[in-house]
Amino acid sequence: MATLFRVLVLLLIFSDSFASIQSQGVGINYGQIANNLPSPLHVASLLRSLNISRVKLYDADPNVLSAFANTDVEFVIGLGNEYLQRMTDPVQAQAWIQQHVKPYISQTKIKCIFVGNEVLTGNNTQLMSYLLLAMQTVNGALVNLGLSKEISVTTAHSFGILGNSFPPSAGAFRQDLTEYIESILNFHSQTGSPFLINAYPFFAYKDNPQEVSLNYALFQPNSGMMDPVTNLHYDNMLYAQIDAVYSAIKALGHTDIRIKVSETGWPSKGDPNEVGATPENARLYNGNLLRRIEQSQGTPANPSEPVDIYVFALFNEDLKPGPVSERNYGLYYPDGTPVYNIGLQGYLPRMDYSASKKNVICFFNLCLLLMALWMWSV
Repeated sequence: MATLFRVLVLLLIFSDSFASIQSQGVGINYGQIANNLPSPLHVASLLRSLNISRVKLYDADPNVLSAFANTDVEFVIGLGNEYLQRMTDPVQAQAWIQQHVKPYISQTKIKCIFVGNEVLTGNNTQLMSYLLLAMQTVNGALVNLGLSKEISVTTAHSFGILGNSFPPSAGAFRQDLTEYIESILNFHSQTGSPFLINAYPFFAYKDNPQEVSLNYALFQPNSGMMDPVTNLHYDNMLYAQIDAVYSAIKALGHTDIRIKVSETGWPSKGDPNEVGATPENARLYNGNLLRRIEQSQGTPANPSEPVDIYVFALFNEDLKPGPVSERNYGLYYPDGTPVYNIGLQGYLPRMDYSASKKNVICFFNLCLLLMALWMWSV
């Protein structure tokens, strides 16, 4: 076991530039739809070695929350779509907080709960009708328990909630979703919670590689585009997407709501029709993005507001359904080795599970030997 921990501590030591990013708006999505991931304790050691201090979790896994006790890591935890109907009941919402949050809050930094994921772009209108009430009820439970000042409530949206995103200044929500989004924006304005958006330039490039510049999507040098209304210049797609969401929010009368990018990333592998899903493109996207964040750059329309993101994702997840890309967004393989290099230094050995097992066997044999010597001496 000592070998495993030592390798984790030595594993993937990022360059000095990455170490400085941790305080400037970078978090990581820690998904667990896999059957081969390291334990949460090992993950906690890995993230500590990388100076990553913000994690987005898709549930409230007690093993993860316990593993990160007494660390500086701040958590966003999730209430899945399957919980929405139950969370409209104040009794059940408070019971969930009592069971899944309150036992850990004194030692683990839980800062936000996102209720539902990409609900408004799904096909379940019943879930859409539950969403706002569930958010309000969970927030009410936090108020009742005296936790609302330290834990905010939000939900995560797909970029597909926009009906128009180009140019960024003309960003607008889909008309069929406006009634839901208006109420959700009012909730954010009242509670001060962030608006979460999942934004993937990869999707735009994959769907239209003939029209979308790959360099523009990857933060590589390119001529960019000019917003004809604001005359602002954009040299990458993600920042244009963020400003389009800001414009859509402003069009509904709000200027006091902060956007956080709850998911963004690029897959290292995909199906034959998933154009651009390669390790090199994934390396460029995530590496260039982290360098931008290091510079504390805001978007062209919001230059004083540093971009706040959660990279998707920590590990490749082998049990995720859907196209091949869904299982290949990770920065790391489940054994802890990098999928590609985005600023790593030195030789990065694999996590040696076999060595750990050998250590356990040796320890067991030593115990048997000591027991035998004791019995012989008696």
